[in-house]
Amino acid sequence: MKIRCSQKETTLPEGTTVRECLKALDAFPVGTLAALKGGITVELGDPVSENCSLLPLTLDHEEGRRVYERSLRFVLLLALRHLFPYEQVRIEYSVGYGVFVRMPGRVLHRQEIVKIENEMRRLVSLDLPFEKKRWSRDDAIDYFAEEQQPDKVELLERRPLPTFTMYAVDGMWEYFYGAMAPSTGAVPVFTLFELRGGFVLQLPAAKDHLHAAPYLYRPKHLDVFAQSARWCDILGIRNVPDVAAMIDHHQLRNFIRVNEALHEGALSDVAQKISSQYKHVVLVAGPSSSGKTTFAGRLAVHLQVQGHPARRISMDDFYLDRNKILPGPDGSVDLEAPDALDLPLLADTIGALLNGETVMLPTFNFNAGRREYVSDPVALRPDEIIILEGIHCLNPMISELFPADEVYQIFVSALTCLNLDDHNRIRTTDVRLLRRVVRDYLFRGTAPEKTLEMWPSVRAGEEKWIFPFQEDADIMFNTALHYELPVLKAPVYDLLKRIPEESPQYLLARRLIKTLNYLPDVDPGILNEIPPLSLLREFIGGCTLEEK
Repeated sequence: MKIRCSQKETTLPEGTTVRECLKALDAFPVGTLAALKGGITVELGDPVSENCSLLPLTLDHEEGRRVYERSLRFVLLLALRHLFPYEQVRIEYSVGYGVFVRMPGRVLHRQEIVKIENEMRRLVSLDLPFEKKRWSRDDAIDYFAEEQQPDKVELLERRPLPTFTMYAVDGMWEYFYGAMAPSTGAVPVFTLFELRGGFVLQLPAAKDHLHAAPYLYRPKHLDVFAQSARWCDILGIRNVPDVAAMIDHHQLRNFIRVNEALHEGALSDVAQKISSQYKHVVLVAGPSSSGKTTFAGRLAVHLQVQGHPARRISMDDFYLDRNKILPGPDGSVDLEAPDALDLPLLADTIGALLNGETVMLPTFNFNAGRREYVSDPVALRPDEIIILEGIHCLNPMISELFPADEVYQIFVSALTCLNLDDHNRIRTTDVRLLRRVVRDYLFRGTAPEKTLEMWPSVRAGEEKWIFPFQEDADIMFNTALHYELPVLKAPVYDLLKRIPEESPQYLLARRLIKTLNYLPDVDPGILNEIPPLSLLREFIGGCTLEEK
């Protein structure tokens, strides 16, 4: 069989392992964890039986980081099993380059966290192999029932396929929804930080794979996750099977009502804070598909309840004409950068409005690539507040254009606290990606494969231009809705499944499908329960904010 990697090719006998293939091609860099074969992640010990191309996966690749985290989580769970046998462990949300871990019912102290880290390092030093076997779903359900892990039992009962791959180290079996590194010794770089009764499992830094990333304390980010956890308690859900059970028992309508009421109450609280502090400009920022536009519209409604009419302005309308944006050193144009905006015009326009002047607001014609002035002149009414919405609103290049005592800054994002099971979280970026895939397909005529292709560059722009300023916000707002995954599943599940294995986007599509597989279909009539001003309406349609 012929094996290729980059520009190299060799012929090897069928059954040669992935590791041996890569080494034969001199394509086995230090830190190789697994490999991509087409759109599938394969493990180093897997045999190869056909002509194919292989790409080694290290921490430089997003999928390599996922393999690393998955394998490190196994080491953590085994260490906790040794130190706290059969106690519940939840691996929850992202915290910078790590994940937050807690043990419900137990507050972990620093001395205990040190013991956990020491036990993990002992397991890494032993370089124990991850044993791999195919199990039937029924055998796995029986095993996890005996291991007192009802969360996994409930999830696997909904698994559509009858068999899957299980992994074991030192007699403990686990299922991690993806490929693993070859052994515990492959994940030596990590550290643990005490945090809010639990701890952070910190992974290697993005550019320095030999050291764990430094921990950045982000209290506002943590507070909004804590709020979401309280909402989960109110809603009575923690994992995907909890939502699926509500659908099965015809309780989804009330679940939607309560979830939307929680959002409504939180929005009212934000409007009251802005009103009580006599702010004149509200800056709303957030990453792609966080719901900024609908949030800004709903906030305007709540501000009017407080006696303050609001003037919504989109920063997108202040883009420079495309022919005036200077290309970068590589000749490309970065439309995600603040330099793509006409900042002097933005400052002059907002300043004139605040001074009581009448101005012409621009509208950016994205098809033509230029600004146009098509609306009537406007002036602020008494007590009217400006809501400026855009991805860069918290960047000091924009926020410092206005007097600090007049500005209120809000960061919005979809920060789901819903897990697949206690040990397997759903990444917030995956939920935002699903939102964007649905919106792009339904309203922009963009095929899911094209949206998936653009996502890495969107994420790179967020990491560079958006997330570094999130803690500068006066408040963060979580736009996640705990019922949204089954609703988002309906329009795109079959489309994602049609993406062929040879597509470069197959890996990403398959990851989204794996999560959606555990959710039952929703009766289309349930959609009528979603309010027309729901943040989810921005992505599935039916939002009435722009109707006159």
